[in-house]
Amino acid sequence: MIKVLTKRLKEQRELKHLSQKDVANAVGMSASIISNYENGERLPSLENLIILARFYKCSTDYLLGIDKSAGNYIDTSMLNEKQIALLQEFLGSLSD
Repeated sequence: MIKVLTKRLKEQRELKHLSQKDVANAVGMSASIISNYENGERLPSLENLIILARFYKCSTDYLLGIDKSAGNYIDTSMLNEKQIALLQEFLGSLSD
C-alpha cells in the first residue's frame, strides 16, 4: 500500500504540473514533508492524507490504492444540507 500511496501522490502532483513546494504552500506543509511522502520515507497522518486528497480532488481510497480510479470528486464543504440533497438528487437522475 505504501508504494501505491507514494506513486499516486507524485502522480497527482505531476498531473497538475505542480512542484512539491507548490503543493506544500497550498496545503500548509513543508516541501520536505511532501518529498518524504512521495519517497516513502514518511507516511502522512490521517489528517494530512485527507488534506492531500481534498487538494488533489480524489478520494483517500484512491491515494491508498483501494480504488483503482481517481474518479470524480465533488467538494461539498461549502454547501448546506439542502444544496447537498439537491445535488444528490440531480446526480441520481443522471444514472437513471
